[in-house]
Amino acid sequence: MNKYLKYGLISVAVIAIMLAVVYFIKQNSTPKKLYETETVERKDIINKVIVTGKVIPEDEINIKPQISGIIDKIFLEEGVDVNAGDLIAVIKVVPNEQSLNQAAGRVRNAEISLNNAKIEFDRNKTLFDKGVISSQDFNNQKLTYDQAQQELTNARTDYQIIKRGSIGGSSSANTNIRATVSGTILEIPVEEGDQVIQSNNFNDGTTIATIADMNKMIFEGEVDEAEVGKLSVGMPLEISLGALEKDKFNANLKFIAPKGVEEEGAVQFKIEGDLVINDSTYVRAGYSANASIVLEEKKDVLSIKEALLQFDKDTEKPFVEIEVGENEFERKDIELGVSDGIDVEVVSGLDEDSKVKVWNTLEKKSDEDS
Repeated sequence: MNKYLKYGLISVAVIAIMLAVVYFIKQNSTPKKLYETETVERKDIINKVIVTGKVIPEDEINIKPQISGIIDKIFLEEGVDVNAGDLIAVIKVVPNEQSLNQAAGRVRNAEISLNNAKIEFDRNKTLFDKGVISSQDFNNQKLTYDQAQQELTNARTDYQIIKRGSIGGSSSANTNIRATVSGTILEIPVEEGDQVIQSNNFNDGTTIATIADMNKMIFEGEVDEAEVGKLSVGMPLEISLGALEKDKFNANLKFIAPKGVEEEGAVQFKIEGDLVINDSTYVRAGYSANASIVLEEKKDVLSIKEALLQFDKDTEKPFVEIEVGENEFERKDIELGVSDGIDVEVVSGLDEDSKVKVWNTLEKKSDEDS
C-alpha cells in the first residue's frame, strides 16, 4: 500500500510540474501589452492660424490747442457724434507776465514814437505848404509818420493776443477748440480747470479730444515670424470679438509689416485688416479680437491623427506601424500633406482599410500617484 501511495504522489507531482510548465509557456507567449489601432478616415482638413489683436478705428485724430491756457468750458461729451467745425471747448488764456510786460512796453514805445512822428509831420507839412522844403522831404516824413501808426497798431494787436489769446470777436480764435474732422468723440482726457499746452515744433501739446470715424474699423494684430511668410495681402479673415461672442465679422488682410519687433524672444509682425461691420452691430474701439486666417484647405482627403506618427531617427521622415496580424505590426513609410495640428493628410502610403498602431497612448494616473 505504501508503495502505491508513493508512486501516486510522484505522479501527482509530475503532473503538477507539467501543468506549471505549460502555464509559464503560455504566459511567456502572451504579449505584455496589447496595442490599440485606429483606422484611416476621410476628412476636410483646414490649416489656419489664429491671430490675437484688437479692433480700432482706422484713423484717430487728436485735437490739440494752438495756445496755452486753462480749460474754461467743455461743451461736448465722449461718445457723441460731431461735424468738422463743432465747438468742443474754450480755453481761458493765462498770459505769461514777462511776455505781457514786454508787449505793454512795446505799445508804450510805439505811442511815444507816433507822437514824435506826428509832431515832425505837422511841422514839415507847414513848411511844405509855405514852400520851404521840397516835396521829397515832406514825403519821407509822411512815410515815417505812417510807419509809426502801423507799428502802434501791430503792438496793440500783439498785446491783445498775449493777454486774451486772440484779437477778439473772431469766430476762429485760438481759444475756441473745434473739431477738425467729422466722427465720434472717443475720449476727452481733460477736465474744466486743467492747464493745457499749445502744439508747437518742440512739444506735441495737450490732447483736448480724440475723434474717429467708427464706420471705418480695422483689425490690428501680431503674427509670429513662423507664420508671416504664409500670409499675403488680400487674404480673407474671420474676426471674432470677445465682447460679441455670437457675432462673426469678415475682413480682408490689407497690411503686413515689413519689419518685425522682438517680443519676449520671438519676432512679431503687425498685420491689419479692413473690418466689414454690420449696420445692426455697434463695435466699440479697443475690443479684443481673434482673427482666423485660412492658410490651406483640403476637402475629403485620407487623414490620421498626428499623434499616430513616428519619425525615423536618421532621416526624420514620418512613418506609422500598420496591423498585419493579431497584435502584429509592420512599419510603413508615408507622405504627408496639410495638417491642422490634430489631423494630417496622408498623400501616399496608406489606404482606407489600414489600421494604424496607437503607440504613444498616455495612461491616466491613479489618485495614489497624483
